Amino acid sequence: MKYLRILLLIITCTTATKAAVLRHSFAYNSIYYTAKDTDTIIRKQSLSVGFNYGSDAMFFGRVGPITYPFFTTDVVYNTKGGFFIYGSALRLIGYRTSVDEVDLGGGYSYHPTKRFAGAISYNRFIFNKEELIIESATSNDINWKNSYDWKPFKSTVLLDYLFGKSSDFFMTVTQSKYFETKGNIFDDKDYLSFNPAISFIVGTQNFVQRYSIEHEKQLNASPRVDDDFNNGRLNVLNYSFKLPIAYNRPHYTFEFSYKYSIPVNVEGALQNKHESFLNASFFYVFY
Repeated sequence: MKYLRILLLIITCTTATKAAVLRHSFAYNSIYYTAKDTDTIIRKQSLSVGFNYGSDAMFFGRVGPITYPFFTTDVVYNTKGGFFIYGSALRLIGYRTSVDEVDLGGGYSYHPTKRFAGAISYNRFIFNKEELIIESATSNDINWKNSYDWKPFKSTVLLDYLFGKSSDFFMTVTQSKYFETKGNIFDDKDYLSFNPAISFIVGTQNFVQRYSIEHEKQLNASPRVDDDFNNGRLNVLNYSFKLPIAYNRPHYTFEFSYKYSIPVNVEGALQNKHESFLNASFFYVFY
């Protein structure tokens, strides 16, 4: 393990990133390092600035009827005590709006042992009045994330409660395996890292019904749902596989990731299908 490892953008799922919450998963990872040859966890105060490109906006395993590639700019401040705050701005590519979404949030992260870490946070989403992406059906999120590194693989469970125009609950479970190159790429301060992961999401999807009501013309379908389809019932919503590859230096990381998504139990108005997603990100850490 490197003496100091920059923890990568995207978690979970990821899903989620994205989803608005999952796009900012690096907000939940303060910069930590482990004192050499010990299990002592040392916290570091840090400021992270990131830029991210996504080929389509996904929200808890669902996408809208039109592909919406996007850019985001993210700023995260972590304290030594484990508290963090962040802000993010999203712009859809190909539309005249300057800013389509602003996200604000904060919370507390903890890392009591070398293998166990977690965070709890609140996130507020503020959308352009003409917002078209599916996550605009909600505006608040409370989430709780816990991860345990078993060494052969890492298990992460993320619980989200979203409320606003609609209310939903989600549980995202991810199994991942982090590894990095032993040799140097250009000098003795850089390395490549890989973090393949498989995930599934269980949750409700009242947000889909709300989105379909507000975007009936765009969907070209009635917002009404079949009588036998209960959006408030817990169902498996999505399975996915993600492969991130990152180039790391002491203060910054470039990451490219490919994700394959398999939506299931899709509410009829969206007609989601299997889809591939591409993401590219850069973030710089001041500490």
